[in-house]
Amino acid sequence: MCASTWWTPISRVPKPDTTQVRVGRLTKAHGLKGAIKLELYTDDPERRFTPGATFTLQVPATSAWHGKTLELSELKWYNGHPVAFFKGVADRTAAEGLIKAILWVDQDLSEVPEEDDAWYDHQLVGLKVIRDGVEVGTLTVVEHLPAQDLLHVATATGEVLVPFVAAIVPEVDVAAGTITVTPPAGLFESIDDPDEPDSD
Repeated sequence: MCASTWWTPISRVPKPDTTQVRVGRLTKAHGLKGAIKLELYTDDPERRFTPGATFTLQVPATSAWHGKTLELSELKWYNGHPVAFFKGVADRTAAEGLIKAILWVDQDLSEVPEEDDAWYDHQLVGLKVIRDGVEVGTLTVVEHLPAQDLLHVATATGEVLVPFVAAIVPEVDVAAGTITVTPPAGLFESIDDPDEPDSD
């Protein structure tokens, strides 16, 4: 499977003892003055989206914004939806060039999410992946796409991409160092099913 152009390395190296976490995605231009509707990936927008906050962008390598950062001027709410204004984004044309961009910020490695079912990428990478009680691989990358997240799992026969949804990934146990998967038929097709008899 080809890698999506959205899996673009975050261009700015995090500070020592920090990682980067995604906090939002720009979804639609709003009005004519550069405002952009925002999909939040954080339960703490008051802390993440304050005037002057700087975001690293995850965009395709072909984007004019690749390798750049955005500084927030203001966050407003319209009919219950967050709308962001950024320095240097002065009109609708500029705003439309940022649609689907994912926003990342530096995160102290010592901090952990307050939500029960939330994890930072650095907590997940390296976990053993368990299927039917058997270790089938190691999680190597958490890929953030506009539609959903994908887990890259390195197995003995190659890489498998696992949608990070509750139906397929019912349990994450960071303390135990494991992540349990219940994939649909065919997702790990190269891994032998222990219940399947050998053919003659």
